[in-house]
Amino acid sequence: MSDEISPSSSNSKPARGGVLGKLRGYFIAGILITAPISITIYLGWAFVTYVDSKVTPLFPAKYNPENYLPFGVPGLGVVVLVIGLILIGAFTAGFMGRFFQRSWEGIMDNVPVLRGVYKALKQILETILAQQSNAFREAVLVEYPRRGMWVIAFITGKTQGEVQSLTEKEVINLFVPTTPNPTSGFLIFVPREDMVSLSMSVEDALKMVISGGIVTPPDDRPQDERPKNVVRSTENTSTEE
Repeated sequence: MSDEISPSSSNSKPARGGVLGKLRGYFIAGILITAPISITIYLGWAFVTYVDSKVTPLFPAKYNPENYLPFGVPGLGVVVLVIGLILIGAFTAGFMGRFFQRSWEGIMDNVPVLRGVYKALKQILETILAQQSNAFREAVLVEYPRRGMWVIAFITGKTQGEVQSLTEKEVINLFVPTTPNPTSGFLIFVPREDMVSLSMSVEDALKMVISGGIVTPPDDRPQDERPKNVVRSTENTSTEE
């Protein structure tokens, strides 16, 4: 009788393990679905609430629709901010706007500390927002911090000025982001031939950096192109030669 009971008792454990495994899988799947949605909605709502709290109090009482409605109007401050920026852009495109901009820049040129900050921010924004700019529009692989180790970097522009004149080869400005915060990182100057262009989009490369490699985009290159683009260390190449 003991022999008949033991098989039934041993089979009950995998059954319980299978149920628990399925529940664990469903739980993880629920997190993967709800977490990105919840975080995105939360960040968007936090941004809208912050802008509304700063812009809405600037309305005169008689022009504020919230004084006439029994409920608040979320996003009203964002709409007003966007319209205001469009009007400012249209104003600066005219004669008076250009005159005001030249006068403001003339004032800033005489302020010792703020002029450097103002010019740097203006140049960065003009470079990023310009339609013809190639900044952060291509992801590449580069060997760093030593030969045989690779990092994902983003092209920010072609090196010019004193840095380029002091180097023998043509070098490119690369921004190497850090994990998990891609807004922090460092700038390196790399010869063009030492970079390996990636076919993945900038968005996919950022996902890989932010996740620390957990999220890895698939290789969407055609099958016949993959064997040709095998990345090898330049140090090993020179040794073999």
